[in-house]
Amino acid sequence: MSSTARRVAVLISGEGTNLQALIDARAAGKMAGEIALVVSNRAAARGLERARAAGIKAEYLPAQRGMERAVYDRELGDLLDRHAPDLVVLAGFMRILTPEFVARFAGRLLNLHPSLLPKYPGLDTHRLVLENGDPVHGATVHFVTAELDAGPAVIQYRIAVRAHEPIESLVARVHAGEHAILPRAVDWFMTGRLRLDGDVVMLDGKPLEQPVIVEGDA
Repeated sequence: MSSTARRVAVLISGEGTNLQALIDARAAGKMAGEIALVVSNRAAARGLERARAAGIKAEYLPAQRGMERAVYDRELGDLLDRHAPDLVVLAGFMRILTPEFVARFAGRLLNLHPSLLPKYPGLDTHRLVLENGDPVHGATVHFVTAELDAGPAVIQYRIAVRAHEPIESLVARVHAGEHAILPRAVDWFMTGRLRLDGDVVMLDGKPLEQPVIVEGDA
């Protein structure tokens, strides 16, 4: 890879399927930039194995018992800065970031969330959709701000919830959409098409009043 390629760091906590989607998109020439670093807060995260198999530097950064979030986030920020990422992607990173960390990487943080934000920030989104009888569900890529899952949205994958659909089916269909929209958003950022101007998402030089919608399977 070119030494001048813009650099992406990916934060994970688990299986790393969305990391794999980024790796695959990069290999297929569908995503610009170099994945320079993968960091997990969990030693057993399979995503670390995925990164190493692809020749990507992978680091486990543990939180010591009793460690304050602010201390962990400073260590995480220092680790990221040593690799000089142009963009930091949260792909299933199961920690709430401090406002100080968000400010440190302001405009360079993208998160993938499994709901059609602003609906259902936080956890258990698939269960809540089914319990509430929502007709549609999906996933959102958004810029990260200090408030949890409240940053401005960039792109959403949207599917119709099927009658009597089991949660396993719904989760699988949303995951498929996540794998489609995350590499697209990263590519937009890395090619200069996407940026955050204050609290306004700019795509191709114009304010994005609503997130780009990708319709999924019926």
